Amino acid sequence: MRTKSRKKNKINVVTLGCSKNIYDSEVLMGQLKANNKEVVHEEEGNVVVINTCGFIDNAKEQSVNTILDFAQKKEAGIVDKVFVTGCLSERYKPDLEKEIPNVDQYFGTTELPSLLKALGADYKHELLGERVTTTPKNYAFLKIAEGCDRPCSFCAIPLMRGGHKSTPIEQLVKEAEGLARDGVKELILIAQDLTYYGLDLYKKRNLAELLRALVKVEGIEWIRLHYAFPTGFPMDVLDVINEEPKVCNYLDIPLQHISDDLLKSMRRGTTHKKTTDLIYKFREIVPQMAIRTTLIVGYPGETEAHFQELKEWVKEMRFERLGCFTYSHEENTHAYNLEDDVPEDVKQERANEIMEIQSQISWELNQQKIGQTFKCVIDRKEGNYFVGRTEYDSPDVDNEVLIDATQHYLKTGDLTEIKITEAADFDLYGVPINS
Repeated sequence: MRTKSRKKNKINVVTLGCSKNIYDSEVLMGQLKANNKEVVHEEEGNVVVINTCGFIDNAKEQSVNTILDFAQKKEAGIVDKVFVTGCLSERYKPDLEKEIPNVDQYFGTTELPSLLKALGADYKHELLGERVTTTPKNYAFLKIAEGCDRPCSFCAIPLMRGGHKSTPIEQLVKEAEGLARDGVKELILIAQDLTYYGLDLYKKRNLAELLRALVKVEGIEWIRLHYAFPTGFPMDVLDVINEEPKVCNYLDIPLQHISDDLLKSMRRGTTHKKTTDLIYKFREIVPQMAIRTTLIVGYPGETEAHFQELKEWVKEMRFERLGCFTYSHEENTHAYNLEDDVPEDVKQERANEIMEIQSQISWELNQQKIGQTFKCVIDRKEGNYFVGRTEYDSPDVDNEVLIDATQHYLKTGDLTEIKITEAADFDLYGVPINS
């Protein structure tokens, strides 16, 4: 017979998906902590909150499997309660309630007050931006806007997150000041589209003004830009990157494809020529910039000719950082009306081909770094190495700098000058220049 544990409730928040979800989980944990609740992140607890992802097939599968796993643990008496929130729950709540009824309650992406109530806590409005960070102490995500107004045909995010809604500059500055007081040195600005920032609040694209406000926050040393949209990019942001040392020479700008046919079908609002010209303009204005992009292969109607065009373009552009995804056919999106006509094995082959090209480009670019010295932040110690990053690298997705911990001692969170001695396709090896 199933027995309920008698221990005091400890709430375990489990986070799946992207950096926006990490941020949302941290806000939830901050609220729970302010309500004097014992809360942990991905550790053991008798009450579980799963913050799900519903973006593409693999992410949805992982979310469903995690829910099933904890539902079984509840059945076995290992945990007492299971709550589900986030994008998957927002998108498929009726289906989930029917298929996995052993979950205590499902909540959407905008139902934080209701979720807190179910956990025996009150939503505290005065906690503007205060949260329990789960990233290494030296960096944190700063979500500057929620939702998206872009009409991309393949994307279900507006269904799950709603329309674009910017957070006011003064609120973000206050949040950044709080993070700096806690020892955060690097802010990673996130949104579905950074370039849209301010259009709703200030009636203009206001990312540059936000950056100028954030660089004044004492203690913050790096500010990194994630997820910019190519159409309507506010070029004054490039001036800020050039003028403000705290703003990293780095931009994450998902471009998705380069074929005019597919860009039109994807509803990206740009062309092969406009996209290429924009990247060349970036490099002309900010020569040191590391550009990260992501591409989609296997979109409906992608022919071998379209793919060859994409391959040649990747070779021409020589992006410093690149990721490639296979197309996922998402219901209720515009592209769902098209036939998903590229076989899965062909999608995967194409993704592998792109990443092979990128691996070679990355190796060649990294060879040029041997003998150079870079300021690196030390994120962690792993085995016999301290693991750091340059300003040209974002956590988890980009190159890492490895320093032999048997020969050198470094402090996590410190910014240190590292001379590069060896380079592989995605890893750099170096020594501190002051030792």
